[in-house]
Amino acid sequence: MALVDSFGRAVTNLRVSVTDRCNLRCVYCMPAEPEWMPQPEILTFEEIERIVRLAVSLGITDFRITGGEPTARKDVPELVRRLAAVPGVRDLAMTTNGILLKRLARPLREAGLHRLNVSLDTLRGEKFVHLARREGFGAVMEGIEEAERAGFRPLKVNMVVLRGVNDDEILDFAEAARTRPWQVRFIEFMPLDGDNAWTRDQVVPAKEILARIHERWPLDLEADGPLTDPARVFRFRDGKGDVGVIASVSEPFCFACDRVRVTPDGKLRTCLFSTWETDLKGPMRAGATDADLAALVRGAVAKKEAGHGINDPGFVKPKRAMYAIGG
Repeated sequence: MALVDSFGRAVTNLRVSVTDRCNLRCVYCMPAEPEWMPQPEILTFEEIERIVRLAVSLGITDFRITGGEPTARKDVPELVRRLAAVPGVRDLAMTTNGILLKRLARPLREAGLHRLNVSLDTLRGEKFVHLARREGFGAVMEGIEEAERAGFRPLKVNMVVLRGVNDDEILDFAEAARTRPWQVRFIEFMPLDGDNAWTRDQVVPAKEILARIHERWPLDLEADGPLTDPARVFRFRDGKGDVGVIASVSEPFCFACDRVRVTPDGKLRTCLFSTWETDLKGPMRAGATDADLAALVRGAVAKKEAGHGINDPGFVKPKRAMYAIGG
């Protein structure tokens, strides 16, 4: 039986965060000095595989490996190999900052990873250090090139747009979408930064992003894809590629959300902005059966929120920052 919440939305997508650790300190995601979870609290590969097998049995077909930075997890290609081999996994993707892709892109592809998203918020090395609070721009670009050679084409490149920080590069990224095998996705800045510095005036709405690009290179909305796809895709009128926008703040798509998440320490979250969680790791380690775990998952999905509530007057930000949840 499919997983359906109280609003009639079928849950078919699971994002699994395999670590909270990261080799960058991006300002919209992490505090400058994060507190890592104790290693014994992190799910093992066996536990992650069990959760994925359970998810498939409940009707989930699409999976994304996230972090923290998932490639920072030791032997992550082996985890990919195990998950790709699970019957019923239709799509297996990963979101990464790209720092370690030069070494890992090909092993990940060979292990069975279907798709890859690389987070890249600037095309300028000096600004990269400001945004990521670490060096690494050259490593990311080399990693992207290796990912392309390994067969991840087109490669999705995610840019979180912050007003007054990197919004002057919107056209640069749009041009990259026209000249490189990239599908650039412009993402509105959401209130999950580790430093609690988010303000609404830092958000560049999707409509503004599209207007800036359209003025330079006319765009046409592609034929509507699945409602569950958070990105609206626009094709350049001259046929030279496309771009997408994820308008999480200005135009929420919660009405069609098909996602749930598992944190690095084994908590099920029904929304990125949930203020509550359902523990799966504790019961697993205490000897719970698959039927027991399935009941926990079904119970959580039944309480899935109507929406993230960012625009509600009483919005309460989750206690966890993005890196400790899994994007």
